[in-house]
Amino acid sequence: MIGNDVIDLVKSRNDSNWRRQGFVSKLFNTHERILIENSQNPEIEVWLLWSMKEAAYKIWNRQTGIRMYMPKRLRCSVIESSPCYAVGEVACEGNRYYTETFICSDFIHTIAVEELIYLEHILEITRDEISKDSFGIPGISIKDQNVVLPVSVSNHGRFERIVTIKKL
Repeated sequence: MIGNDVIDLVKSRNDSNWRRQGFVSKLFNTHERILIENSQNPEIEVWLLWSMKEAAYKIWNRQTGIRMYMPKRLRCSVIESSPCYAVGEVACEGNRYYTETFICSDFIHTIAVEELIYLEHILEITRDEISKDSFGIPGISIKDQNVVLPVSVSNHGRFERIVTIKKL
């Protein structure tokens, strides 16, 4: 399984005041709030952690079929980070998801997978390559094979990202 989330930083600055009273405490656990408070760039840290939660939630939702608002139940840990890149883990309901995030001046893009090795096999695809099954779940069919690879679609503001895991 795969999940991804893209955040248009310009749109988020215009639409969402993350500094308003209660915003951070509503979405993030104590550990995550400490990461935000200690960050050299708290705004980027907020959206990094949020995108990790969103990408991991997409996998969890596909696995369970459950839709619910549960940001604090998705617990993020940042393993490695630089101003342009981060690797992390998200724990949720006994599951662990691995994330890779690209941080650019105008967007953040996070990909989540079930197995760390899958991060080495990510393929970005275009919208015309995907189809949806009877439940509306996107996939990509492999020509001459009876295989459909899972796809994750994310868009926000000016950005859209569609990713899959190349067949191993």
